[in-house]
Order: sequence, then C-alpha cells, then structure tokens
Amino acid sequence: MKVAVYSARGYESPFLHTANREAGHELILLSSPLTGSTAGLAAGCPAVSLFVGDDGSAPVLRTLHAGGSRLVALRSAGFNHVDLDEAARLGLTVARVPAYSPHAVAEHAVALMLTLNRKVHRAFNRVREQNFALDGLMGFDMHGKTAGLVGTGKIGEIVARILRGFGCRVLAHDPVKSHVCEALGVEYVTLPDLFERSDIVSIHCPLTPGTRHLINTEALEAMKPGVMLINTSRGAVIDTRALIASLKRGHVGSVGLDVYEEEGDLFFRDLSAEVILDDVFVRLMTFPNVLITAHQGFLTREACEAIARTTIDNISGFGRAGAAGVAPSNLVTARLIAPVKG
Repeated sequence: MKVAVYSARGYESPFLHTANREAGHELILLSSPLTGSTAGLAAGCPAVSLFVGDDGSAPVLRTLHAGGSRLVALRSAGFNHVDLDEAARLGLTVARVPAYSPHAVAEHAVALMLTLNRKVHRAFNRVREQNFALDGLMGFDMHGKTAGLVGTGKIGEIVARILRGFGCRVLAHDPVKSHVCEALGVEYVTLPDLFERSDIVSIHCPLTPGTRHLINTEALEAMKPGVMLINTSRGAVIDTRALIASLKRGHVGSVGLDVYEEEGDLFFRDLSAEVILDDVFVRLMTFPNVLITAHQGFLTREACEAIARTTIDNISGFGRAGAAGVAPSNLVTARLIAPVKG
C-alpha cells in the first residue's frame, strides 16, 4: 500500500523501514507536517500517517479523502488532533498506537523532577563557564515528600512505582483506580485534596474536553506555595497564561514541561535562526525555574520500535480488512465497523 508519512524525522526513519521490511508498503517519507497546504502531497495514497503535531482538522481530512486516502494511521496514542466526527462522516478509518513504552514517558517525567530539584541544568551551564560556586543550587530530598499524580494509567503507574522507590508519599486522582497503584500504597484523593497536599504535582491524564485547562488559576491557587508542576501528557491540560501569572507571583516553585498547548507551531523543528512569534511561550522561557523539553518524553529506542511496528501493523490490518471485511486493531473510528472509542 502507498503511504504518505507526514512529519517523518530522521530518528524514526530506520525504525519505520525495519518494521516495513516484511510488509512491503511503499512509504513516502515527508518531513513536512500535515497542513491544509501539504495535504495534497498525499494524493493517490490510500493511507496517510500522522504524528502529534499534524493537522487532522475537518478541512484537511476532506482534502485527504478527495485525494483517495481512506486510512489515517496515527503514530501516537493521543488523537485529539484529529476530527473523529468528520473522519467517520467521510468514511475514513483512524487507527492509533495505544501503547508503546509507558516507561519512556514516565522516566522522562521523573528526569524533569530531578533536574529541576537539583538544578542540574543550571549547574551544567555554570561548570562549562568554570563557575564552581554552589549558591542557588540547593534542592531537597525526594524522600519523604508528597507527590500527586493526576491520572494513573500505565504511565502514571510507573511514575508511582519510581516515586515510591524514592520514599515519596504518593497521592493520586483518577476516575478509575489502579490496582497496581493501590498495591504500592498510593492514596486516591479528590483533586482539591491532591493539590493542597502535594509538593510535586505530575500530570498524566489524556486531553479531553473535561481536562482542557484542568490546571487553571483556581487549581494553581489551591496548590502548595513552592509546588513543583510537571506535565508530560498534553499541553492544553495547563492554562499557560494562568501558569505564567502564578510563576510571576512566586506561588509555583518550579515547572517541568515536555508539552505546550500551542506546540504545533514550534516543536519538532529547528527554529534557532528564526524569531519565535509566540509571546506566551517566549515569556515562559524567561523563568529560571522553568524547564522545557520539546515533546521528547517518548523518544527512546524501545518506544520508536514499538510505534513503528504498530503503525505498520495497523496499515497492513487495514489492507486485510478491505479484502476480507475483518476490522484492523487499534481503531479509533472506522467505516467498516462501529466506532471504537480509544
């Protein structure tokens, strides 16, 4: 099958080619993101593959459909960037990668915590300038601190396990309790209680209409003064303007972000020679107690192998479904069967 792979990066190409070795699909690797102006590049491709920063809005989907595309194979677990209602109306099948390596994201979240706490990023820059003074680098023992996890799916479970290993007390909030977390001694509490008691708040919930700007002015005010806030889930879970206001007041102590609500115009590209026009993001970068990574939490060899393998399997499954009427796995919505919620 001919497949237009949007936002294809050099680091993932070897994994895609390896996973495709036996399947034999014709992969057209496009470094450009999917937008209204690039959707035409997929003309004649029955399948397209999207990454998290690609535009899966209704107008773009209509262009893809008009060009002959019938499968949208996501190289991500999240699908909030795709208009599923429009996909269903057009008869487009949408498949995702529901799980690749929860360890990758969980370990990155903890790496952000440790880096912020012990000021590793600042110490690194100092030593390179032959400044060996320790002033301003004091952290705290993780042991004995209270960490609150918003969301205890597979990633949240692993974060809980790591933090319990450090000797942290772990609180959690999730509509569905994890038996794994309960066995670890994690205490499930209400969201206001979690905010009030936690020294560290780490976000691990999906982006839905109900979680958009979950961390807003009210939530931030409810948190402990000096709280550390970590987000490796989706950027729009946090109201960035409210976060900046809280940082300016000195209420939030430190922030580690691997995601940003308007990251589509920034992340996964080299803008070092350009002027960033997003004033909110630029303001966020001015704080010495804010650490931002560009959505790299997933970026391990194991995760990339799993993403590539599942993506190719979804494409192959779609091809078999067209011939035999058998539904492919990992569906979000499909024209062949009743929609399946992810």
